[in-house]
Amino acid sequence: MQDTDTTTSHADAPRATARRQQILCAAAQCFREHGFHGASIAKISAIAGMSPGHIYHYFENKEAIIAAIVAQDLESLLEMTAQFRAACNVRAALIERAAEGVAKQLDPDAAGLKLEIVAEAARNPRVAQIVSEADATCRRELAALIRDIRSRAGHQDSAAAIDGMVEVLACLFEGLLQRTIRNPGLDRDKVTQRIQIAIGDLLNQPGEDALAARP
Repeated sequence: MQDTDTTTSHADAPRATARRQQILCAAAQCFREHGFHGASIAKISAIAGMSPGHIYHYFENKEAIIAAIVAQDLESLLEMTAQFRAACNVRAALIERAAEGVAKQLDPDAAGLKLEIVAEAARNPRVAQIVSEADATCRRELAALIRDIRSRAGHQDSAAAIDGMVEVLACLFEGLLQRTIRNPGLDRDKVTQRIQIAIGDLLNQPGEDALAARP
């Protein structure tokens, strides 16, 4: 006989997932409009259309909500890197799909939310830990991807060299968050093309021996 509690739990799982996503969407809107400290659970619950108690059933506090938002972004990046690795030409896939990353970073709503989370990380040690741990995972995945691309091209790079390339790539994309706020009228197509070129140039950089031999 099938366990009744287990059956009920499985049946409720999609509803619970939908509820969590409803809360995350409401919280994201609230964080953008009011900032982290101005976004009270009461305001989030009003936007979500549910009671504060219902929100606390899914999330212990606002830091837990931020952790879930960051985890979603991280999961999206990990899925993309997995797709890169499955591509016939990993280098070409990375450059081509960079256009999607640029579009996401230049979305004003997404940029406002990410910048608010980073700003809170500068004040809140718990949020700083959440952001830092997600960033470390991103860097590890990108480092493995770049090392694979460079190795296939015949380059032998140290871990420090790969890490430097990862940081440059991160700066390219994270800088877009501020640019879309500071200059909302920027030419997105031209920016996308230039970033794709920059990524290609980054991946083509000479190895450390060649760089060391330069005057």
